[in-house]
Amino acid sequence: MIAHDIPKLDPQEQHFAIPAPSAGSQLFLRYLPPHAGDAGVVLYVHGATFPSALSIAHRFDGQSWRDNLNQAGLHVWGLDLQGFGYSDPYPEMASPAESNKPLGRADHAARQVEAALRFIHARHGGRRVSLIAHSWGTMAAGHAAGRCPDLIDRVVLFAPITWRQGQAETQRLPAWKTVSLEDQWTRFIADTPKDEEPVMLERHFAEWGRRYLESDKTSLTRTPPSVKVPLGPAQEIQEAWTGKLAYDPALVVAPVAIVRGAWDSLCTDQDAAWLYQALKNSPVKRDTKLSRGGHLMHLEEGRVALHHVTRDFLLTDDIL
Repeated sequence: MIAHDIPKLDPQEQHFAIPAPSAGSQLFLRYLPPHAGDAGVVLYVHGATFPSALSIAHRFDGQSWRDNLNQAGLHVWGLDLQGFGYSDPYPEMASPAESNKPLGRADHAARQVEAALRFIHARHGGRRVSLIAHSWGTMAAGHAAGRCPDLIDRVVLFAPITWRQGQAETQRLPAWKTVSLEDQWTRFIADTPKDEEPVMLERHFAEWGRRYLESDKTSLTRTPPSVKVPLGPAQEIQEAWTGKLAYDPALVVAPVAIVRGAWDSLCTDQDAAWLYQALKNSPVKRDTKLSRGGHLMHLEEGRVALHHVTRDFLLTDDIL
């Protein structure tokens, strides 16, 4: 089904609504066809607090990550997981946050990713689809890649959240929370060392922040304005860091690239090394650490390096 009345980020962008695993709910997909060429098909899965329009499709100084991939001949799709952007919210998000368990956990999100994969797979004549996922979204994408390997070409895990050894009990979070612009700015600059030049520019954040608030039509009804997000992702990050990862990386049998910023405190060298070893059935693995980047490198000044590394991996035929 074509989704109407949603602003386009590019004149050629197409919008679709597909059934979500939750009965009666819909998921939103945005698609940008390449201007020339036909190098493959890619689906982006976002992280814990903002949707596809604010990540792979957001243009900084006229250029987005999606544009970079698109210019290389890739068909680029972006999924808004349930509770984010233009996908339907969980019905429980209309109730007090403490009334329900954390919403949007990886097992359910993986079924959303699978629904998107099957729709895209069929629309492109049965072609395999590559996945790019960020942060907690790597749990949903990794879970989906293990569930339906026949649909997957390659997988890029950008700033992945991985298993850490820990014994502490995790705090049970509420169903959802609200995230303000101040909250986002604080986390966006958290990884940058104090003696380094800023890599997230205030002029970029001003435009990004305006669009972020627009991603939730109720944001301006709260003081301060804020976006409501499901807390299943935050719950699972806590659990991953106390020894319980929400998916099994050994089930992923596609080529995988781990890509991260050198300053990323949520995906350290130790985290990446553990994940690299855990992806024991992937036929090709890469672990690339990029200088002057944090957990939100796709929004930072070093984002072009991220674009190029991702594109090169997706376009390389390195399986003998």
